[in-house]
Amino acid sequence: MPALPLESAGAYVAAAYIVFLALVVIYVAIIGRKVGRLERELTELDDVTRDRER
Repeated sequence: MPALPLESAGAYVAAAYIVFLALVVIYVAIIGRKVGRLERELTELDDVTRDRER
């Protein structure tokens, strides 16, 4: 006998998938912000080094 009847278990499975998807989206957003910040900092450092070379 299953722990939950199959009729009510579907809602829990759907909720678990939604929570997992939300966590993945949040993680990707955080990493995207970090990559964007690193790109800006690298561009700024590149500009500073080019100014020093002139």
